[in-house]
Amino acid sequence: MKRSLTKFSVLTFLCLLFFNSTFAQNITVQGTVTDAADKSAMPSVSVLIKGATTGTQTDANGKYSISVPANSILVFSYVGYTRREIPVSNQTTINVSMSSASQDLQQVVVVGYGTQKRRDVTGAISSVKGDDIARMPATNPVSSLQGKVAGLTVVNSGTPGASPTVRIRGINSTNSANPLYVVDGILSDNIDFLNPGDIESIDLLRDPSSIAIYGLRGANGVIAVTTKRAARGKTSINFQTMFGIQHVTNKIDVTDATGFKKLYSAQLSNLSAAPFDFTNYTGNTDWQDQILRNANINTNTLSISNTGEKSSTLLSIGYNNQDGVVKYDNYKKYIVRLTEEISLNNNIKVGGNITGFRFTSQPSPVSLNSAIWASPIVPIQVNDNTYYSMPSFQRAQVGNPVAALNNRSNVSVNGGYRAVGSIFAEVKFLKDFTFRSTGYIDLGFNNNRSYTPLPFRFVNIGENGAANTTTFDQTARTSVRQEQAEYRSFQQDHTLSYDKTLEGGHKISAIVGFTSIYSASTTQSGSRSDSTVNIPNSPDFWYINVANASNPGNFGGAGSESSSVGAFARVNYSYKDKYLLNATIRRDGSSKFAPQNRWGTFGSVGLGWVVSDEDFFKSIKGIDFLKLRAAWGKLGNANGLADNLYRPGISNAGTAVFGNNVYSSIQAAYIPDPNLHWEVVNGTDLGLDMRALDNRVTAQLNFYNRTTTDILTSLPIPNDSRSYFTNLGKITNKGIEVSLGWNDKIGSDFTYSISPNFSYNKNVVNSIGDNINFQILGNGGVNKTETGNSIGYFYGYKQTGIYQSTADLGKMPRMSNSLPGDIAYEDVNGDGVISPADRTYLGTPFPPYSYGLNVTMGYKGFDMQLEGQGVSGNKIYTQRRTSTFAVLNYESNRLNAWTGGGTSNVEPILDNSRGNNYLFSTYYLEPGDYFRIRTAQLGYTFGPSLFGKTGIQKLRIYVSGQNLKTWTKATGYTPEAQIGNILGGGADNGVYPVPAVYSVGLNVTF
Repeated sequence: MKRSLTKFSVLTFLCLLFFNSTFAQNITVQGTVTDAADKSAMPSVSVLIKGATTGTQTDANGKYSISVPANSILVFSYVGYTRREIPVSNQTTINVSMSSASQDLQQVVVVGYGTQKRRDVTGAISSVKGDDIARMPATNPVSSLQGKVAGLTVVNSGTPGASPTVRIRGINSTNSANPLYVVDGILSDNIDFLNPGDIESIDLLRDPSSIAIYGLRGANGVIAVTTKRAARGKTSINFQTMFGIQHVTNKIDVTDATGFKKLYSAQLSNLSAAPFDFTNYTGNTDWQDQILRNANINTNTLSISNTGEKSSTLLSIGYNNQDGVVKYDNYKKYIVRLTEEISLNNNIKVGGNITGFRFTSQPSPVSLNSAIWASPIVPIQVNDNTYYSMPSFQRAQVGNPVAALNNRSNVSVNGGYRAVGSIFAEVKFLKDFTFRSTGYIDLGFNNNRSYTPLPFRFVNIGENGAANTTTFDQTARTSVRQEQAEYRSFQQDHTLSYDKTLEGGHKISAIVGFTSIYSASTTQSGSRSDSTVNIPNSPDFWYINVANASNPGNFGGAGSESSSVGAFARVNYSYKDKYLLNATIRRDGSSKFAPQNRWGTFGSVGLGWVVSDEDFFKSIKGIDFLKLRAAWGKLGNANGLADNLYRPGISNAGTAVFGNNVYSSIQAAYIPDPNLHWEVVNGTDLGLDMRALDNRVTAQLNFYNRTTTDILTSLPIPNDSRSYFTNLGKITNKGIEVSLGWNDKIGSDFTYSISPNFSYNKNVVNSIGDNINFQILGNGGVNKTETGNSIGYFYGYKQTGIYQSTADLGKMPRMSNSLPGDIAYEDVNGDGVISPADRTYLGTPFPPYSYGLNVTMGYKGFDMQLEGQGVSGNKIYTQRRTSTFAVLNYESNRLNAWTGGGTSNVEPILDNSRGNNYLFSTYYLEPGDYFRIRTAQLGYTFGPSLFGKTGIQKLRIYVSGQNLKTWTKATGYTPEAQIGNILGGGADNGVYPVPAVYSVGLNVTF
């Protein structure tokens, strides 16, 4: 009986379950599907009931309606977008935002020759959204990366069109520290040809497991750029424009006429020289005000995209115009980019893109130093063709800055073209395999013409009772110069990838490939003046053949070519998405080395452990995700080196006389080591990725140790003008990188985020050869590279004060010719005298500490962004203050010069004949520390409901300020240390100002 009752109960339960599922009442669910990137409606999105074939699609406005069981799950999918599954749970309205799988930086990042889920990454990779780049007032997209990524140093220049200096994790070599740029797969030395509005994302690859697959070019880090593609399933038109005013906020503080007269008179008195007659010098000219200006900057991007069932097309047109803050300075660039992708069927896809780039530039003809050095007591000009010359004490060395500016303005035609493109074919077969073949081309051509006009007339102001005189250089002749440069690069990549998910939680993704690059360049130049006829001041006549062909000319030319090939393989493996492995191997060959030495094999291994997925971790509250990473890699480096290193060029040698004939000889330009080979970079990286408190907190921590050995270096040869080029030396960079984030909301409308980052890098030259007492000097001996210190460190004397009296000279270490009022230096070696042996380490030009802060807030349609950025720990060399070739204007610090005992213990006496005071010392060094309000921006976004049937999907307007305030003790135009020169960096010799920019912008999508 009991057994029969049990059977009856089970039967009854099954019948009730069947009855409920059969006759349960459906509900109607409706909503709108939008693109997460631009909030626009998405038509033709598939909406299915999970586990069934029932479904619908969104209409042209992204809307859908479907009848479903109340407890079902809706699946939203579209090609190229991340699939979403949403439980209905009796909801009648479900609005969905979909993210593009190729653009969602929270899910995938760019790695070598492919992409990878961020969760699976075992290396240190950081991403910056294209929108964060496009909204910044800069014509070069790299400039806008400053302060955004830990471990990345960006030094900007205010010069229109100039590329910033970029360093990733310090200085890796004495030859080059520039990173590799990879734009949609093509390898490049810069991305000047890109429009900021065309960028979808930028990924920075810093550790060995990330960069090893790029082989010989990737040793200094990789900046991978993904450009925009057509949005799926719709036609879209987007227009972005920005207009701004640039303003120099930090002029160099120099004396006015009153201060100059006071200091120059004191200097003459110290020299026991006759006073200068200032009677006729009634001017009070601020030469910096005369050559600087408020300058315009404007960027524009128009993009049109369309996607059909089988193809997608994007056309982008850009125009950028930047005036320099120095008068007449200008840079323009015009960019057209076309991207096309066609799916022939579900397994075959072809496509390509081409970017056409045209630039014109009009560089300023005047040096900023001339405005700093020119005496302020001189008026500017009499009329348009007659200017006042400088006083007799600087007339031969320093000219009238305004005269130079006006005479040499608009006398050059500089421009160039560049075409960068690719074409690819991709075939998927056997379900898990994909073969892709891509060809790239990069062609550039620059053409510059310039003209030297006749000079103006000058008025020499009378001195010591003499009358004014007007002069004109009768020997001056007009001249023209032409330059042409051509660059070409061809690249091919062929890859076979395999992607498979196996039973038991095993996932394998593998790729093998072959790549080759051929690069070549040629330059030609020539100039000629005409001794009989003045060449007209018109671009139509700025050609060498216009000048008399019988007049001698100066001509030159150069060229180079190189090639490299590589084969690589990479395997990514994960088990249950918890245990991660990344292994890479690559073999490269380069034409820079002799055939027997040009090949090298390199590779990397990366490991990851998603600790938060372990059972023992699930009881830990507050931490949503925790991953530990470790990576090691070895790769070769030959960046920044000449082609065909093993085959030196020739140079002139001695001459010999045989009878009545004189014979010249030639020799190799340098002596190459027959065993020249790669520099070798070994690196270790340890990292942690974490999310906590319901994903409101994010954190990334990296520790790295990177060593370069076999550095390619030139050794001086005793009793020979040439050098010996060989592999020697070892450089280590160790550091930490910390990136934090807090994202939260208050109520339903107010959101905010705070994202600080910090990095520290310690650079040490471990050795320069074995048993070789060898030093590398830079910038005339100011910088020094040797074992035990950082590369290119400042090397000189330490100032301890000023000798106040003869008594000080008797009891303090000094030089034999030291006098009261001179700089007192530290006796480093303790021998009782000051000599060159007392020169020592004074600091580094390369900032060891860098940091950034990004704060965003949003309230309904409003958004606000505040960015700060800074560095610390480095020094800046005020080289602009060290010239003694003439009497120059004084910077304001000299108003505190020593005039007698107790008057100053920092500023020496005004006497440019005392050479001891011009020795390089800490007197000429300033702290390079600074913190800057990099960006402050306020914007408002209008939704489509405001515009009715106009077709406008989104419209954002904003106002922005950049470089608004800088806290620093540096006295130059900018505190950003000039670190482009590895062995002689950190000098400020009148660096071009980095201005504040006040701008307004518009971004509208149709």
